[in-house]
Amino acid sequence: MRGMISRLVAALTVLAAPAAAEVYVPPPPATVVVGFDRETITPLIVEGQANLETERPVEANDPVRIASISKLVMSLTALRLVDEGKVNLGRDVSDYLGWQVRSPYHPDAPVTLEHLLMHRAGLSDAGGYVIPLGESLQAKFADPASWRDVGKPGEAAFEYANLGSPLVATVLEAASGERYDRLVERLVFTPLGVKACLNWIGCGPDVQARAVTLYRHTGEVAADAPERLPPACTIPVAEGQACDLEAYVPGTNASIFSPQGGVRIGMMDLAKIGQAQMQAGRTGFLKWESLAPLMFSVFVGKTGKAELFCRYGLGVQMIDMGDPSCDDTLFGTGGPWLGHSGEAYGLLSGLWFNNASQRGFAYFTTQNPPPDGGEDTGNFTPREKALMARALGMVATKP
Repeated sequence: MRGMISRLVAALTVLAAPAAAEVYVPPPPATVVVGFDRETITPLIVEGQANLETERPVEANDPVRIASISKLVMSLTALRLVDEGKVNLGRDVSDYLGWQVRSPYHPDAPVTLEHLLMHRAGLSDAGGYVIPLGESLQAKFADPASWRDVGKPGEAAFEYANLGSPLVATVLEAASGERYDRLVERLVFTPLGVKACLNWIGCGPDVQARAVTLYRHTGEVAADAPERLPPACTIPVAEGQACDLEAYVPGTNASIFSPQGGVRIGMMDLAKIGQAQMQAGRTGFLKWESLAPLMFSVFVGKTGKAELFCRYGLGVQMIDMGDPSCDDTLFGTGGPWLGHSGEAYGLLSGLWFNNASQRGFAYFTTQNPPPDGGEDTGNFTPREKALMARALGMVATKP
């Protein structure tokens, strides 16, 4: 009887106690990591929300702005035009443009696509690198602020400069007569079965509906919120200029397509671009004669700096070489890895593949603080390293 009374009192006490306050746990930052080999692509980590307002969960192939990995896409586009016989990486770009591109410090030295893709033309981002629709690309490169006195083009000290990308893309337009976004679609996206676009141009409503909104680490919207997608203007436009591409003449100012960072693509599709490089001439996507210079350029592209871009070639990076003078460890195993990194608008991204193991990864993660460049752990952030450690562990446990 005494035990029954005790249990009754305990039950009444629980019922009378106030409910514990619920603690809000925010969702993790939108993050996707996929693994791939020559034949398969597998989602490994898919977490967070594509948009915090709608609370839509991110999916493995939701399109996202991949930042500077876009430069690798640009290099592949250039090499495909080499295969078509329309461009030569070693030719003076002035021959294609119809106006002279020269460093004010070396007025007799030609500038080539190879110099630009390897960031050895002597360019500088100090004066900005976005040339809106309605402004002159030629005037931008006539401005001394666009150049550095660090040696003549080709011998100039390496300095990562976004400004070279609009010039490369404009040269490709001038050589082909095609708009840059359509060139990339014809030469890269369509042959690889990829749904992607630049600055949302050419991505239909079905793709736009899956867009990943980019947020800063403070929670502020940084890019690609639903109200910033078409029909809103998605290209840089000069004041007083209509947001209209109909009158645009290819070969005049491809900066409007943001070739340095404006590709929108899902990680499953980005992995297909990695596979195409890992298959090295086996699929017909690129002739080996064109792909080989891309792959081997990193071996001669050492920058001499102990930083993320310790080895950089024709729009491609090499990391994890085990070189103690390079602060570029991401995987910490099985190097070297080839590909490209990306950072912008709170996003960190990467496309990396290892030819020896025939393994690759494509990833992005959002809501990152701006890089401070001073971390003892190197230029890849602890979050990126943790993601790759998780991904490697997941791949290792698969039969």
